[in-house]
Amino acid sequence: MLGRDVSLKALLLLTALAAGCSDDDDAPEQELGDASSPATGEDARAPERDGGAPDARTSELDASTGGDIDGGVSPVDAALALDGGITDAQADAGSKLVEIQVLAFNDFHGNIEPPTGSSGNVVLAQGDGGTVIAGGAAYFARHIATLRAQNPNTVVVSAGDLIGASPLASALFHDEPTVEAMNELGLDFNGVGNHEFDEGRSEILRMQSGGCHPSDGCQAGHTFTGAEFQFLAANVNEQSGMSLFPRYGVKTFDGVQVAFIGMTLEGTPSIVTPSGIEGLSFLDEANTVNSLIPELKSKGIQAIVVVIHEGGYQTGFINDCQGISGAIVDIAQRLDPAVDLIVSGHTHAAYNCEIAGKRVTSALSFGRLVTQIALSVDATTKDVVKVTAVNRPATRDVPVVPEVETLVNDYVSRAAPLRDRRIGEASEPLTRTTTTGESTLGDVIADSQRAATFDEANPLPQVALMNPGGIRADLEAGPITYGEAFTIQPFGNSLVAMTLTGAQLKTALEQQWTATSSRILSPSSGLTYSYSTSAALGSRVSALAVDGVAVDPAARYRVTVNSFLATGGDGFLVFNEGTERVGGDVDIDALEKYLTANDPIDAPELNRITKLD
Repeated sequence: MLGRDVSLKALLLLTALAAGCSDDDDAPEQELGDASSPATGEDARAPERDGGAPDARTSELDASTGGDIDGGVSPVDAALALDGGITDAQADAGSKLVEIQVLAFNDFHGNIEPPTGSSGNVVLAQGDGGTVIAGGAAYFARHIATLRAQNPNTVVVSAGDLIGASPLASALFHDEPTVEAMNELGLDFNGVGNHEFDEGRSEILRMQSGGCHPSDGCQAGHTFTGAEFQFLAANVNEQSGMSLFPRYGVKTFDGVQVAFIGMTLEGTPSIVTPSGIEGLSFLDEANTVNSLIPELKSKGIQAIVVVIHEGGYQTGFINDCQGISGAIVDIAQRLDPAVDLIVSGHTHAAYNCEIAGKRVTSALSFGRLVTQIALSVDATTKDVVKVTAVNRPATRDVPVVPEVETLVNDYVSRAAPLRDRRIGEASEPLTRTTTTGESTLGDVIADSQRAATFDEANPLPQVALMNPGGIRADLEAGPITYGEAFTIQPFGNSLVAMTLTGAQLKTALEQQWTATSSRILSPSSGLTYSYSTSAALGSRVSALAVDGVAVDPAARYRVTVNSFLATGGDGFLVFNEGTERVGGDVDIDALEKYLTANDPIDAPELNRITKLD
């Protein structure tokens, strides 16, 4: 283990030099794709941000590289215990290969502390001994450093949701701790995810360029300097047609250029607060990539990696690909054959697949896995001839990286007084478990929101609805701390009470189902209904009642939702029609007050939603 006086960056430099890395004078460049419209391919330079440095979309960054690796089995292939990356024909011809290592992960979600409970487990196989604990930025950084030492030709990428929906130690400081931890471990590119937009367009730009938070100012006694890695957003366009961030980044290793196209799912607008992405458009993922292929090839780039925040599911273990399904399958099948590798995310799943001739990977979430990928590139044609990959658990049986551990501990200690404050007690577990869409924890949260906005002077019936995606963890029986409550509701949404007609309230409940998905809202006490999944869309809800009285389509009702739903989040567009809006507490504050007022709290009976079939 290194002494605490040696920085991680020094470690990376030493290991690179030991492996034959060239010095700075000879280091090839890293380039960024111009932020121009994929539809036109025309180059466009971004103006300077207000009062800031030139936009990162036009910048060039230095990147170190290693020497060529000639013939035989590459260091990465040896480490993976995989077959050599050279075909017989290449061996006969004496072809020269450049071996490049991609270290990939996704959906870190600000988990700088080791995640607890099942969130920190990685299941390797069935039975006893088949599960290991993993995650935590200080351990994750050590695994990255160790793998990087195996090949100086290494690039580190994240497939989105690096920040957002984060635990308290990161979220309390607007995820600045996570960005700083990623700077330390040497992240190169992050393809934006939907959660990068949780605090809106201006905040994700601040994550890149730095500066103090517009409301909370400089935190932790210093000015936030921003990401040393590059956010990428090929399919997120501003009204000008320019992409919000560069569409791709290019790394050069021993004369071989590798392009990394980064993007998020096209469906982002339906799962983030609409006001935070106003003026942005989210384009089809496969079409966006395919439109960039001619541009990349015109620059002599044949090795192409897609880093995308969209994914799939499979039924096997971390390196399996059993019954792979989900959006990533269609995307992979539609992508140009020139794409060699797809690093994916969003679903918090693990898989290691070949789909339509392309290697497709995903590494769970919370920094529990790192995907070690070997690209064997022909030095003459500049094209990838073989891709191998393995998902490796970021276990906690390795020495931490001291600099990352110190950073994490500093933020944890700053957050501790707030985190450990007792706010109530649960007499029994409150969970997200559901069969009808209703859960004990969802009901409690909805009840807290109704209580926080209940107006004794208002004669209208008053209820609340909570979206399931905003509930991020279960609550065990026993004392409840603020930190636990925050983990459950980390988004900081404010409450909005509005007036809807009975017809609009029913429409809101009908919008829980689409042709491809369902999102059942948690109802507060006072609201009951039944539904049938066999009924046609738009006609599934029946027996809708408030305070035991059948809902009158023409009558008026006060309905409380969080600010995410109030602006049409999750596709509940009818909430945009609500009138007489009144803002309320932040959701976590409402929950704290309710838990304190009802200490100890019991699990409510699940009798608000009835599923007919």
